[in-house]
Amino acid sequence: MSKSIERIALPVVSPGTARHLTVHRYGRPNARPKAYLQAAVHADETPGMLVQHHLIRLLDAADRNNQIKGGFIIVPVANPVGLGQWMNHHMAGRYELGGAGNFNRGWPDLFAGLPERVAGKLGSDSERNVATVRRAMTEAINEMKPTTELGGLRHAVCKLAHDADFVFDLHCDDDSLMHLFLIPQHWPDAADLSAEIGSRATMLAEDSGGRSFDESFSTPWTKLAAKVGPATPVPAACLACTIEYRGQADTTDELAEADARALFRFFQRRGLIEGDPGPPPTALCDATPLEGTDVLRSPVAGIVTYRRPLGAYIARNEIVAEIVDPLADDPLKTRTPVKAQTEGTLLSRRAHKMVRPGDSIAKVVGRERLAYRTGFLLED
Repeated sequence: MSKSIERIALPVVSPGTARHLTVHRYGRPNARPKAYLQAAVHADETPGMLVQHHLIRLLDAADRNNQIKGGFIIVPVANPVGLGQWMNHHMAGRYELGGAGNFNRGWPDLFAGLPERVAGKLGSDSERNVATVRRAMTEAINEMKPTTELGGLRHAVCKLAHDADFVFDLHCDDDSLMHLFLIPQHWPDAADLSAEIGSRATMLAEDSGGRSFDESFSTPWTKLAAKVGPATPVPAACLACTIEYRGQADTTDELAEADARALFRFFQRRGLIEGDPGPPPTALCDATPLEGTDVLRSPVAGIVTYRRPLGAYIARNEIVAEIVDPLADDPLKTRTPVKAQTEGTLLSRRAHKMVRPGDSIAKVVGRERLAYRTGFLLED
């Protein structure tokens, strides 16, 4: 068997407290291809953790049967800091309570200084270039000196993930269908992943803003390729993505086991696990630009009520939801409509129904880029 379990200590920032990352490793040292998977960077998003639980069981069995051909690093809980943030019986796992903001924003910029580190070391052999770039990333990460617990967490994760061929970040939405985020350079290469997981929307963005975890590992390659030009081939060597495992309430063994088996089959097709995954499933969607996804926001405070279910086809200017003012004197004049600016699939809805002005309440996935969708494309 090749499996090992490691516990990486995080910096201690308060006397009497200590946290660590638990890491499951499979495969021979330096085996290729290498996959890194983590769950719960947003610590209150539980479906991905349960998927990892079932995936570890599948990988354990494959390891006992000597079927692991590549390398795997599995981090079932990637944010023990957020996992410990509880207030009034509610886990506040999306934002760091010390003021550092969203746990999935502001990850280290691995492109910064990269062109200088590889200057004069790249040539016409793309495989050698990949190895050179990975060594340069390793050097940069080893030079980091984190002083905070969150900085130590991000540093530890970057050391584990930066040289992987596949980096999968498992999340979920409020109330949502399965969906996937990628950079355009990995489409249609990743179409088999989209089909295998049953994605209902696969959204592409060159740089969605905010330095989310997945793009911290995919975009350095594409930025470097643009910097050095086509005569020096630098492939998009890290297929990094965010998988949104439906909604918060979709945390069941039945769903998680099926989702884990889908990942297992994907890695069989990609040569990391021995065995026949069977024929690939029929894709449920095509890829669309993230700029084409309409983020519907409440114009007023009140109670959101939805007119259409998840998965419904929404027409442009159709009323998707209404905001009810519970204190209105006349109940007949209490509803404010919220309309879609595009046509497409109703992908997600807000779980908490009391909203404030500007709150995101739904997403409609369209195919045409929307004029207002520029710059920071993600929600904070």
